[in-house]
Amino acid sequence: MPSLVRKLVGLVGFLLLWEAASRSGLVSPKSVPPASEVLARFVGLFADRKFLVDVVSTVLSWAIALGCAVVLAVLLGLVLGSVPVLRAIAMPIVEFLRPLPAVALIPLVISLLGTDAQTKIVLAAFAAAWPTLMNTIYALGEVDPQLADTARSFRVGRARTFLTVTLPSISPFVLTGVRISASIALIAVVGTEFLAGGSVGLGQYAYVWGTSGGRMDVVLAAAVFAGVFGCLVNAGFSLVQRKWVSWGPEGATA
Repeated sequence: MPSLVRKLVGLVGFLLLWEAASRSGLVSPKSVPPASEVLARFVGLFADRKFLVDVVSTVLSWAIALGCAVVLAVLLGLVLGSVPVLRAIAMPIVEFLRPLPAVALIPLVISLLGTDAQTKIVLAAFAAAWPTLMNTIYALGEVDPQLADTARSFRVGRARTFLTVTLPSISPFVLTGVRISASIALIAVVGTEFLAGGSVGLGQYAYVWGTSGGRMDVVLAAAVFAGVFGCLVNAGFSLVQRKWVSWGPEGATA
């Protein structure tokens, strides 16, 4: 059975189970509306101007946060991965900060930056940087030493060695880290919008409809949109990885 067909079978099966559980009363239809109602509401969201404005705010914040996280993580990862002394000094700090949930820092960041877009961008960038950072550090340790020795034997300069040996070797690992970071950044942005308030954003849209209107169909429809967007982003990165860095192990992670 083709891979796409298997995925569709699993998705349809999940939706049918969801529909049956809600219709039969196994779960409360008020808390978990049937899948058919949620999907109908999902389609109707695109006619809601407020929803579209919130989506644009969330996507822009996600893109900025991911871009900042990737740039900083790759640069720091290259430094720490190339200089053992710095890595030994910095890794205890990295290992301490990496498990910290971004939402736990919401009060601190709000006190410093307020509740505007910069708060969710900073928190999402903090949460998303770690997979890319760790994969970059790990990738530098996996560069084939024979390739580096060959470059040195031909008196290739450091800049050219980096571009022709190091960069191609670490690219698959870095892109895998970016894929993971993209998902984490989206979770952090929507979660911060939901918990920290603000005036716009997908998380705030779901919060308002869930708390003031009790409309779980709208809340779940917004969650479906976030899931679909995340799947499309992940598929896009996977396509780039298969097409441009097909020589590396796609699933390699730190």
